[in-house]
Amino acid sequence: MKVLFITSTRIGDAVLSTALLSHLSTNHPEAEFTVACGPVAAPLFSETPHVVKIIALEKRRASLHWFDLWLACCTSYWDLVVDLRASALSYFLMTRRRMVWRNNNSAEHRLVSLAGLAGLGETPAPQLWTSAAQRDAAEKLLPGDKTILALGPTANWPGKQWPGERFAELALRLTAEDGILPGAWIVILGAASERREAATAIEALPIERVIDLVGRLDLLTASALLARAGLYIGNDSGLMHIAAASGAPTLGLFGPSKEAHYAPWGPHTAVVRTALGYDDLVGGPGYDHRTTGSLMESLSVDMAEDGARKLWAKIA
Repeated sequence: MKVLFITSTRIGDAVLSTALLSHLSTNHPEAEFTVACGPVAAPLFSETPHVVKIIALEKRRASLHWFDLWLACCTSYWDLVVDLRASALSYFLMTRRRMVWRNNNSAEHRLVSLAGLAGLGETPAPQLWTSAAQRDAAEKLLPGDKTILALGPTANWPGKQWPGERFAELALRLTAEDGILPGAWIVILGAASERREAATAIEALPIERVIDLVGRLDLLTASALLARAGLYIGNDSGLMHIAAASGAPTLGLFGPSKEAHYAPWGPHTAVVRTALGYDDLVGGPGYDHRTTGSLMESLSVDMAEDGARKLWAKIA
């Protein structure tokens, strides 16, 4: 059985799509999967069972990247084509069956929608696989069996980014003697391109308690490390979804994005959002997503700490 699985260019959406991919892989262990996605998300699938080929689609003018993918796939006969990008491509390939997902902006979570595409009664959870080498690399970066508080203080858009100094204050509260993670080390994660944004949080924390891993980890080594975290707190981002898929207790911070669609998934996850609702933050007079700064100001440290303590009590 040959399956073509077309998924996202964005890390967060690609992580969510692993829920459907893992379901198909588990129920069709004889299948060989080809995954097509953006180059940034491609490393997420390198250790996924039964994935025999990964096609990293480099975006081209006039959507010519879809023609490139067609050339790579048109000579094969596919038993199933799963297209989570709703492209026309899947209708120009030889296949016995198609599953095409279209974003209809419904109120349900993206994972519930993907489960509905496959006709599933229950919603599977995202799942990431890591290699022994990646797990060993992550282990060497951590201080023995010390508890870890992991922070993701960046996002792919300034509007979704909670101020770094608030991340630092929250971390200090949670790792204080009366906190939920007394004495824990604080790990800061992010992409190399996000170092400037992460610096505000890093510089506001005591250097002797911080492990700065911004720009130092590939995606799956980050996943292996997060599997060891006592708690992860971060903005709505791809890293937040990696944390949840890795099994870390995950608190997502939301403002100008909809937690109904993109909340971290799993029994050990929770969200806190700004005092201002999504509609109050997005699309109002003078709003311009290209020039806005943080829209997370109405989320106080007290609110985030309360959310973290409630999540901790739930999983304890």
